[in-house]
Amino acid sequence: MSMIRRAALSAVFALSLHAQAALDTGASAPLFTAPAALDGKAFEYSLAAALEQGAVVVYFYPSAYTGGCNVQAHEFSTSMAEFEAAGASVIGVSLDSIERLEDFSADPDYCAGKLAVASDADGAIARSYDLQVREGMDGFKDSRGVEIDHGFAERVTFIVTPDGKVARTIGGVSPADNVRQSLEAVRELGGAADSAQP
Repeated sequence: MSMIRRAALSAVFALSLHAQAALDTGASAPLFTAPAALDGKAFEYSLAAALEQGAVVVYFYPSAYTGGCNVQAHEFSTSMAEFEAAGASVIGVSLDSIERLEDFSADPDYCAGKLAVASDADGAIARSYDLQVREGMDGFKDSRGVEIDHGFAERVTFIVTPDGKVARTIGGVSPADNVRQSLEAVRELGGAADSAQP
């Protein structure tokens, strides 16, 4: 493995594990619109519109078609029915181009046509959530052998309630644990809402 590729992998790994300044519980989640893809088809995603339907899991990840991100997308896609049963939708956000995300969203091994992913090409959305964004590195290739031509946001997930508040911030855990903890969090939200009703 070349020194450049090793350094790039180290940078992605570091972003995957450390959430240093992310928005915390109780903060207002910045609303955003972004080009997104679901099952290979592009559309305009709106967090405000999604929140009208219930809680939203907004998960930031470094890059489509990289090890941990592949695992995380697969875990989210295979759990979508459980998130929906708990009253939540899920949107993945990365600095990937919409073209890369069209492929990723339809890939049967990862998003499998069940998970929507949004393009934050300049990293503005990630930065609005107080996340670190690192520049890409020449020569870094994805799991398909295609060069990655974008920067990387750290792996952090936000559980956003319909009123636009961050109910939980999940970072510093493995991709699979990130999904598991996200599902636990939305189930807890549903239980809290049920217990609050007369």
